[in-house]
Amino acid sequence: MSFIGKAVGGLVGDITGASAAASAGKKAGKIQEQAALAGIEEQRRQFDKLVELMSPYVAAGEPAIEQQQALLGLKGPEAEQAAIQAIASSPQLAALAQQGEEAILQRASATGGLRGGNVQAALGQFRPQLLQQLIEQRYAGLGGLTSIGQASAAGQAAQGMTFGTNVANSLANAAAARAGGVISQGGLQRQAFGDLMQIGGMVAGFF
Repeated sequence: MSFIGKAVGGLVGDITGASAAASAGKKAGKIQEQAALAGIEEQRRQFDKLVELMSPYVAAGEPAIEQQQALLGLKGPEAEQAAIQAIASSPQLAALAQQGEEAILQRASATGGLRGGNVQAALGQFRPQLLQQLIEQRYAGLGGLTSIGQASAAGQAAQGMTFGTNVANSLANAAAARAGGVISQGGLQRQAFGDLMQIGGMVAGFF
């Protein structure tokens, strides 16, 4: 289009309002696009905050399941022995064993059977039984941490899927808004051209 043609087209567009409408359509599309992108940033911020809040629980679950595997022997005999030895040498077992053994001796002393074979058998069985109970308690406690970590990880995964879906929808909306602005602008330009042709016909008829 020549310079004169563009000038005339612009003048007609100004007269008919097509130029203003095209500019408004383009601005509206830009505003919608910016709103969609701002929504994506807010969703990303919220997702990052969620991950930050859940990270300690996920982190707690990872070593817990490793210790469970060690106690079950799934990481080899050395790891199993180390896990059991850690419980056997723990202050908790030492304190409970001392209290239990003193209670056995006190009861034996009260009944006059302090040197009896039953007392020695009870003392010999007490620590192994106590160790077994503590191993079971430890495994159950680790199971609680494992469940918390698993639930937190699953929650993160679910939120991640939701975030991805929302971002995809927002990007589609942004693209649609941009395309709508361009299409609106092009349609109004064609309208201005049609108005120009109509005015030209009217002028020709007048003369």
